[in-house]
Amino acid sequence: MEVKIEESWKKELQEEFDKPYFASLVEFVRNEYHTKTIYPKAKNIFNAFNLCPFNKVKVVIIGQDPYHEEGQAQGLCFSVPNTIAMPPSLINIYKEIQQDLGIAPTQAGDLSRWAKQGVLLLNATLTVEQHKAGSHQGKGWEEFTDSVIKIINQKKENVVFLLWGSYAIKKGELINKDKHLVLTSAHPSPLSAYRGFFGNHHFSKTNIYLQSHGKMPINW
Repeated sequence: MEVKIEESWKKELQEEFDKPYFASLVEFVRNEYHTKTIYPKAKNIFNAFNLCPFNKVKVVIIGQDPYHEEGQAQGLCFSVPNTIAMPPSLINIYKEIQQDLGIAPTQAGDLSRWAKQGVLLLNATLTVEQHKAGSHQGKGWEEFTDSVIKIINQKKENVVFLLWGSYAIKKGELINKDKHLVLTSAHPSPLSAYRGFFGNHHFSKTNIYLQSHGKMPINW
């Protein structure tokens, strides 16, 4: 199947695109876009991949599914356009960055600048119906994004995986911890941030690890 995605990812994922489940997923998603309001915009479904080519991946942050209100989702987990009010989880992420690295919080919710430095901002489910959180779960996206994690695990070395919250932490079962650094904590949501996200020092730990393996740190 022909999928519009950045070339290095297309090469790595072509076997997935040719599997029956992916054809069924495409049919489902295409019908949803034709009949309902779906986020993100169709052109941004693979934005995380397009902004962070396979050979540039240094860090992977795993979210669950896209924001489901008007104008928020842009194909990058936790990220919103700069014109949109910042969601509570992202506010808490910036609070931890300030506490960890002394970087004053920005008012920019768009995390494209992270993606372009090698941070794959991967939601486990890449589409969602307006006002209906989790509405596209169990349709095939999770199989696809699990394969993405497995390919990174297998073909790359010394990648940092940031897994926040129980849903993301379960993805750690797919990762070889002898080859990669896996950091886990509570989710940055206001419901759980004070139970271990604040004070996790994941951003400084990530940069220390990257530098120790000869890689440029991330400008958070």
